[in-house]
Amino acid sequence: MTKPIGPSVRRRQLGAMLRQLRHGANTSRKEAAEWIGVGEPTLSKIELGRQAIKQPHVRLLCQLYELDAGTLDNLLRLARESEQRGWWAAYRDTVPDWFRQFVSLEADATDIWEYENEFVPGQLQTARYVEAITRAARPEATDADVTRSVELRRERQLRNSDGVPPRLHVYLGEAVIRHVIGSAEVMAEQLDALVEASDLDHVSLRVVPFSAGAYAAMSGAFAMMQFPDEDAPAFVYQDYERGALYQEEPGDIARYTLMVRQLGELALDENKTRDLIKRVRKDL
Repeated sequence: MTKPIGPSVRRRQLGAMLRQLRHGANTSRKEAAEWIGVGEPTLSKIELGRQAIKQPHVRLLCQLYELDAGTLDNLLRLARESEQRGWWAAYRDTVPDWFRQFVSLEADATDIWEYENEFVPGQLQTARYVEAITRAARPEATDADVTRSVELRRERQLRNSDGVPPRLHVYLGEAVIRHVIGSAEVMAEQLDALVEASDLDHVSLRVVPFSAGAYAAMSGAFAMMQFPDEDAPAFVYQDYERGALYQEEPGDIARYTLMVRQLGELALDENKTRDLIKRVRKDL
């Protein structure tokens, strides 16, 4: 079954086409931005597929680039498809723009490679684990804020398990399963959930043991995504307290691809991972 192409992928396709057409017209980003009345950073986001473009702006760019009617019609179609509102729009009051953008991309990915060295990845978190880390990270959060965070995480998990879910290739540093979050009871429930998730067809879960020693990915958590109709990963995502970084240069993709390969060599296989998680859970 083929994964349907969602609005975030359409934005990426449209942005790439607009960037190529601008280069073909020998027009600078500054000139194009001024022509449609937006800032240069906004046009950059559009061309990178991180922001939708209004259809009137598509028409103006086609005039500037002197494009034919057929090209205009194709670009307008992509613009319409990229403007579709996703389910995550309902959580505007809960998460910042940079994370909503990640969630929208995640929903359309075919493959996600993720490494975590502190927390269980969001896709695999239980409700009480989410509550515990939210209260720890945001001491000012109200009960309503925490509830919304739990609802978002649950909705995200449900959406990404329906239809044709992205294939999750998850690598966890051993500290993730040994660090007791919330309480022993909360952590036991979370470890049980990890074992259950590891049996799903679209999930590959592997732990990098302490005995592996030092390795490149220890420098920080990351997620790398690949999308339909693309033959290589599109970007590497890393977040921090007040924002996120998307690394898209070929050199960056190559470096993180090597990191994933190294993780695959060092991590326990899936059966040994399940056995280790069960032992850790038994000792709680």
